[in-house]
Amino acid sequence: MRVLGIETSCDETGVAVYDTETGLLADRLYSQVELHARFGGVVPELASRDHIRKALPLIQEVLEAADTSLQEVDGIAYTAGPGLVGALLVGASVGRALGMSLGVPTIGVHHMEGHLLAPMLEEHPPQFPFVALLVSGGHTQLVRVEGIGRYSLLGESLDDAAGEAFDKVGKMLGLDYPGGPRVAALAQHGIAGRYKFPRPMTNRPGLDFSFSGLKTFVRNTLEQERDALGAEALPQQVQADVAFAFEDAVVQTFVIKCRRALEATGLKTLVIAGGVSANLSLRAGLQAMMEKHNGQLFYAQPRFCTDNGAMIAYAGAQRLAAGEKDGLELNVKARWPLNTLPPLGQKSI
Repeated sequence: MRVLGIETSCDETGVAVYDTETGLLADRLYSQVELHARFGGVVPELASRDHIRKALPLIQEVLEAADTSLQEVDGIAYTAGPGLVGALLVGASVGRALGMSLGVPTIGVHHMEGHLLAPMLEEHPPQFPFVALLVSGGHTQLVRVEGIGRYSLLGESLDDAAGEAFDKVGKMLGLDYPGGPRVAALAQHGIAGRYKFPRPMTNRPGLDFSFSGLKTFVRNTLEQERDALGAEALPQQVQADVAFAFEDAVVQTFVIKCRRALEATGLKTLVIAGGVSANLSLRAGLQAMMEKHNGQLFYAQPRFCTDNGAMIAYAGAQRLAAGEKDGLELNVKARWPLNTLPPLGQKSI
């Protein structure tokens, strides 16, 4: 089955063609980072308009790269949520319109299910069951995964997601948008031990997360340093040391919580997915923990960690192949709990 996938949940337009027999045929991604950088964050209306501008040209480009015509497409998958409603409606409208014109089934895909399944695109994918750490700009969750659609929520962030915390710390440090990757890059020049930040909610039982207190700790540290130096602009090394301490606190928090989740479930396989899963320090920290406990860590290559069409095409192909498809209504959801999805092939989403 050959499926066209369309991702328009936020500020990136992603399109891909996935074949259930031969794998990923082609994918393309257009990022709106430059468009939103001047505002320091995503402007929903501008994001929607840019998706309209780029969706059809990208679809044509991907089809040509995959050496596939529209008539050879057997189904269409698009992101139906969670995300920005206006942006989601662009992909949903294009996907549904193409499906109706071609007479092929369409399906709305859960954005985080796409992220969770992205490691399946790799040459050596993980095997069910496993524990998944989903870390992105809008979500931080620990999930027990028994199969596609068989998800049990183990823990989640009670406030900011990890990606949001990275971006907000980036703003505190005066870094350009998007702040998260720039904080990680700056942290590479930091010196260990200069600052010691708390590991939130690790001194109590449970698998939930909270990063608001850590974010406040960073802000207070920066203010104290500015007062001590009598200057508004901090030296580059101080900023790098703060970035290192913040990133280290987040990574060690994830290591502690993931270890707890694996011990609680008795599983030995951990998957990390979502934009923050591309963070090299996070990968290294979790890899060391898994090796110590004789487990295996899986993640997608960097281009499939952030939002992309390939993960939507793959997730949609699995559900379309199992007989699921859209009804007559067109629904997108700004909020959509992952654990409300049905098991694969049980019923339409």
